[in-house]
Amino acid sequence: MSDEKPRASNPLINKRKLEARRKFLRSVVLGAAVLGISSVGYIPVARAWNVRMRPPGALEEPDFLSSCIKCGQCVQVCPVAAIKLDDLDQGFGVGVPYIDSRTQACDFSCDAVQCILACPTGALVYKKPTFMPTRSEMVLPAPPILLAKEKSPEPTLNLKERSGLAVLVRPEKCLARQGKGIKGAARGQSFEGTMRFMEVDRWKPIPLRDHPYDLELCDLCVRTCPIKNAISMEIVKENGVEIHSPVVHEACVGCGVCEMVCPPDLAAIVVEARKGWSV
Repeated sequence: MSDEKPRASNPLINKRKLEARRKFLRSVVLGAAVLGISSVGYIPVARAWNVRMRPPGALEEPDFLSSCIKCGQCVQVCPVAAIKLDDLDQGFGVGVPYIDSRTQACDFSCDAVQCILACPTGALVYKKPTFMPTRSEMVLPAPPILLAKEKSPEPTLNLKERSGLAVLVRPEKCLARQGKGIKGAARGQSFEGTMRFMEVDRWKPIPLRDHPYDLELCDLCVRTCPIKNAISMEIVKENGVEIHSPVVHEACVGCGVCEMVCPPDLAAIVVEARKGWSV
């Protein structure tokens, strides 16, 4: 048996080791925090890749983002509160106006498109300056006729380009294509979106839930569209069977009303931002 006694540990060495361990742990925690913050910062950048639906008359996205001063004037004048301001998690467009058509579409309740009139910088315009590029597929074939003004001396909107285009992205969800109707509120009693209905009040938008329907065949996207000849319900033949289906036409301005009123949980028809018309 050895008579050697274990050497006493050096308090100074132990203290240095403990301090080194603490510094290492602090570095790990700090590095993780920096990485986490960086990742959070990346989320807006990634989301910014997705183009938002902008208010009527918006310039092409790069020009719009460089022109908009985020003053919120367009938000203030919108009669249906369709225009919102992007939050911190929405990319480089923090504070920039956008429209979420599924939640609240622009139904042109203002008639004159007040957001364009209110914009102080030209980010929203009736007609682009000549030096700005115009995509031919965005140009409307004729001044859009607002059905609410159809009988007035000047029934058209002074819009030259569309904001986007309605697309039947989920045909399997479409009630008309299934031969089904709709009874009651289009989006249920909890939905808070509003619209102008000519038969109720020419100027005052009301909640969509307060305007119930009783239709043997759903055609809400057609009957609520504010623009004349933008969408129609037609009989199409698929796999040898004739069915009713909504068909979007070149007059579509991309207002988003069809998307807002579409009854299924996932809308059958949606408006794709900055999408142009292609034959």
